[in-house]
Amino acid sequence: MTHALPKVGRRTVEALLERNAAAFRDRSLMLIHGTYTAGAAAEFTATVAGEPRRVVVRDESSVLGLLAAWRKHRVEEPPGSLLVLTTGVDDAQLGWDLRGHAVRRRTLTVDKAEIVLQRFGAAGIDMRMYREDWLLDALVDAEPADGGWPRVTGVLTRDAALRALAVERLGLGGPQGAADGGRGVALDADSLLAWSRTAAGSRRFAELAETEREELKKWLGEIAGPAAPVLLALAETGRGADAMALGLLGAALRDPAVSPDTVLAVGGLFGQARPRTAELTAFTDAVEGTMIRWIAEARGNDPARQRVFAVLDRADELARDAGLTASLAGSRFLPAGFTAQLGATIEAARQSPHGGESELAELAGHALAGLFPDRVRVAEMAVRIARWLRLPAPSAEGVAAAVTQHLSDWGWADRALTVLWSGDPGGDPEAARHLRALYEEGRARRDALDEAFARHLAAWVSHASAQHPAGCLVVEKVLDTLARPLAAATPPLLIVLDGMSSAVAAQLGEEVEREGWREVVPRPAPGAPARRLAAVSAFPSVTQASRASLLTGTIVVGGQSQEASGFAAFWRKRRKDAYLFHKASIGGDAGHFLAPELLLALASDAVVGVVLNTIDDALDSGQQGQRTAWALHDITYLRELLSAARSYGRPVVLVSDHGHVLDRAPGKGAAEVPGPIGSARWRPGTDAGDGEVCLSGPRVTDGDGTIVVPWREDIRYSGRRAGYHGGAALAEVTVPVLVLVPSAGQVPQDWELLPREQAAPLWWRAPSAPTPAPDDVAALPGAEAKPRTKGKPPAQSEGLFTDDDVVAPLPHGSEPSATVPPSLGELVVASEVYEAQKAYVRKAPEAGVVAAVIDQLVAAGGTMSPAALAAAISATGRVRRNIEGFVATVQRLLNVEGYPVLGFIDAGHTVKLDETLLRGQFLPAQDAR
Repeated sequence: MTHALPKVGRRTVEALLERNAAAFRDRSLMLIHGTYTAGAAAEFTATVAGEPRRVVVRDESSVLGLLAAWRKHRVEEPPGSLLVLTTGVDDAQLGWDLRGHAVRRRTLTVDKAEIVLQRFGAAGIDMRMYREDWLLDALVDAEPADGGWPRVTGVLTRDAALRALAVERLGLGGPQGAADGGRGVALDADSLLAWSRTAAGSRRFAELAETEREELKKWLGEIAGPAAPVLLALAETGRGADAMALGLLGAALRDPAVSPDTVLAVGGLFGQARPRTAELTAFTDAVEGTMIRWIAEARGNDPARQRVFAVLDRADELARDAGLTASLAGSRFLPAGFTAQLGATIEAARQSPHGGESELAELAGHALAGLFPDRVRVAEMAVRIARWLRLPAPSAEGVAAAVTQHLSDWGWADRALTVLWSGDPGGDPEAARHLRALYEEGRARRDALDEAFARHLAAWVSHASAQHPAGCLVVEKVLDTLARPLAAATPPLLIVLDGMSSAVAAQLGEEVEREGWREVVPRPAPGAPARRLAAVSAFPSVTQASRASLLTGTIVVGGQSQEASGFAAFWRKRRKDAYLFHKASIGGDAGHFLAPELLLALASDAVVGVVLNTIDDALDSGQQGQRTAWALHDITYLRELLSAARSYGRPVVLVSDHGHVLDRAPGKGAAEVPGPIGSARWRPGTDAGDGEVCLSGPRVTDGDGTIVVPWREDIRYSGRRAGYHGGAALAEVTVPVLVLVPSAGQVPQDWELLPREQAAPLWWRAPSAPTPAPDDVAALPGAEAKPRTKGKPPAQSEGLFTDDDVVAPLPHGSEPSATVPPSLGELVVASEVYEAQKAYVRKAPEAGVVAAVIDQLVAAGGTMSPAALAAAISATGRVRRNIEGFVATVQRLLNVEGYPVLGFIDAGHTVKLDETLLRGQFLPAQDAR
């Protein structure tokens, strides 16, 4: 029987040349038993004994052919060149005429194991490899061109050889991956899925010999998991680039309720690579795990985001082409599924807030929620407006009450309505229909409030003044009422955001707290809740009147020069130097973001004011930022000014001069009115029409003290812009004031912290929001005051609170009241595990305080800001040390064996409690029951 000749490739030739290098000093012919691989290079340069030599390879099947090739080589090839002849002719047939010129004077037999041993520089190879010709052949053939295989100390194991082969064959890890034999390359499902999306990944694998493909699939399945063979099977059939998209679609088959038609359609997409059920489950799990990691990387990383969307868009395309879009609507990873859940959330919110909240939780749990924060925010705002609309209809009881309510409640509704008006950024038509319905219902309620407010405003304006404001804070008294008391301790930085409405102030208040600022308010009267302060603008509510009045401390109309001189004069009377900076004087020259003069003023003891026109200019020029929000980075110089104020330890008064309304009537032209107009939202005269009100009195600075202004936001008297001001709508008249301090330790005397949770209305927060403060609870219908038990902590306690603020703990081992079941916090601090943890914490806080921390966080849904947590567990809010340090102490009590039961998230601006982990660590027996 004739045996097939062994295949000899270029790598085998080079290995034999290197192995016999010493013999080539006086010889230039090498005979090899085998046949040269078709297509391999017949002429190349190789290093032999440290010298580059020209090598010619010929495959000859007869004695005459071998002799002719040798004679031709000696005649035609230059001295020093080497001839390699591969042949199946036996040595006995060749005779000494040819063999006498050859290395070793015989035909060399190829021992692939010896060659592999040599190429890796190993002392030996795994015995199993001697039985695997495919592996030895592949290792010889696949040796990297640059540098060869890495050197191995000791025995070359089968796994090390397979790893090196897989990394080289698949092109994983780049040149460095091959250079170290793949030791630094992670051969897991994640890296293989990433490899499948490379341009040459699938092609390289498909071009390998069948045996090698099957063996690599088997081995990679052992080390990378059962998902690897499915992935490589797809690569074999040319579907590797679609592997991740197919994995997302295949996940639908795990649903027990999936229809047979869907099973067939999805299975057809896998084609010849269709895996068994267990393999498919492993594959889809791996794909989803990888996608979750990729999605996390995609936040703020454009290349990673493009990679994710390439997979998602392809999955949507495959589903659409196969008619599977509707049946896969419940997918956690398909964009179509996300859109379907978004629509379901908004539709459910129209029916009831509870239904909307349930669907919103599903939307938030969708794997793509982090990729579409703007779309999730639309759904959140829809649910919030649904909550607001289900509350009893509010009423405007007077100017002071209405302005306060607008800043603390109705302005938040304006914020949500703005998002609803702009619609779903994804453009889903069904969602748009429900959003419009919610918007119109909310807008109707806001219009009713504006109309009632306008009637009160007309009466109030007729007699109100700075001396007799009828309970209102007027814009010209903001400096005297708020900035002057601050200046007694530390000169503040006054930042005037021209045109900032209550809706904008609500968002900025949240953002500045995340930047580390703490909002403070004057301590309210006993029994009154702490709230942000709101002032009433001058009339008309335009810059020339309201801003000049704010900065000079008196009702006046003027421009920048009058504002600057009046600001300095106001503070001079209070024995303070003061400087005011407008547009041109804020920015610095090359290398300086802020002007040196501004920074010098901030470094001095003077009161500093800065006017930022970004909002007002954007509305006037037709730009509204992102249309739905104003973030810190949207307002030029704001973040830099806050940073400079922090560096100098200054409090900041963030104030507007008036608010604004947005243009939400694109098809509506300017109103036709008799006589001249003053601006887009006011005109001289007394003939108020539908949606207008006539204002007359000492606070009216134009029109000889009498003007007509619209309260309805869709009325304008001039050309179209992005937004307007000057009218009588609450959004225009209300002047928000936010007072910020750099840290909790800088709260002025007779002021107190206002955490962001308390600044927002109850309906803005989810139903699991923090329990209202006692004063707020007492104000709710049917609420009863909950008595507090006071006690005194031991002297060694670290003491977050003053003595009168500490809740007395349950005695260890005592039984709780039969009528009041113990709270989760009380159960935890009474547990044996907690008692053991206390031994590791020096000066541990009182058990009752720790129980209160747990209970408040559980009531809040697991997260609270540090300031809100401090306020929630301390009646007075006074602390002996910072809340961050206290939380760190409680962490040592609750984070058993380092598990993150309690900790900070959101860059340290939110405290998070993992209730499930807490129960598992401290109450395992109860949890098991």
